[in-house]
Amino acid sequence: MTLDQLRVFVEVAERQHVTRAAAALNMTQSATSAAVSALEQRHGVILFNRIGRRIELTEAGRLFLPEAKALLERAGAAEHMLADLGGTASGTLRLHASQTVASYWLPSRLVAYHERFPRVDLELVVGNTRSAAEAVISGRAQLGVVEGEIDSPELVRTKVAEDHLLLVVGNRHPWADRQAILPSELMETSWIMREVGSGTRSAFERELQALGLDPADLSIVLELPSNEAAIAAVEAGLSATVISSRAARSHHFSGRVRAVDFPMPVRAFSVLHHRERHVTRAMRAMLDILQEQEKPNAV
Repeated sequence: MTLDQLRVFVEVAERQHVTRAAAALNMTQSATSAAVSALEQRHGVILFNRIGRRIELTEAGRLFLPEAKALLERAGAAEHMLADLGGTASGTLRLHASQTVASYWLPSRLVAYHERFPRVDLELVVGNTRSAAEAVISGRAQLGVVEGEIDSPELVRTKVAEDHLLLVVGNRHPWADRQAILPSELMETSWIMREVGSGTRSAFERELQALGLDPADLSIVLELPSNEAAIAAVEAGLSATVISSRAARSHHFSGRVRAVDFPMPVRAFSVLHHRERHVTRAMRAMLDILQEQEKPNAV
């Protein structure tokens, strides 16, 4: 039994899906399936039921899952301790980030980190605010970088930047040539929204509530898992969306979409780490880089 096999087992078990686990691990589907099969054959146990195209944990798999997670956490702790004892940042640093952060803010900082600390191997998984927080809590990630609000007693949250949200429509939308709109008019159009769990959607829903509006009353025609997909859908139709100014910048300046004059909230980009886990040299170095002053960013 290897640590790699354990990592594959845990990802497949938590996602109940081989293809999604393979994508999260940056592996092929066949290699992921082979790792699970090798673990089962080596120990003569069936960990998953294969039901058509679906899989589900067997009773043995359910019993083994917490043990596998504990082993991976202990192995990670041992690796981090050895890296710290070496006196410099080294080893592997696992990050989970929400999409807006990962696409438009984090890459340059990862490059800077690699240049300063080349002995650290960086592993980045991109999801949304909710999935990043869950990864840090479970120990699958050491740091999470998110744009959404997180309220968990297990996590330490440090603000590292600010982000402006924009209300965006396509050129054919009735609001495209309006100077401004009223809060009540937000309920009069259809919407393209990011998925539940995204920081962008959560921030917009909080703003609606602050205006005395119920997010459940929005006419949502599509929920999409990426900023680019939401912008493309808005550009092609007559719906509105809310998006980070960082994501909208190139589309806005090219004239493909219009930013509507409506006051939107400023939100924080934050880095998360577990309150009770050791902050390694590699983690501390990343925290320092993420907190370095950034240049003003506006559309």
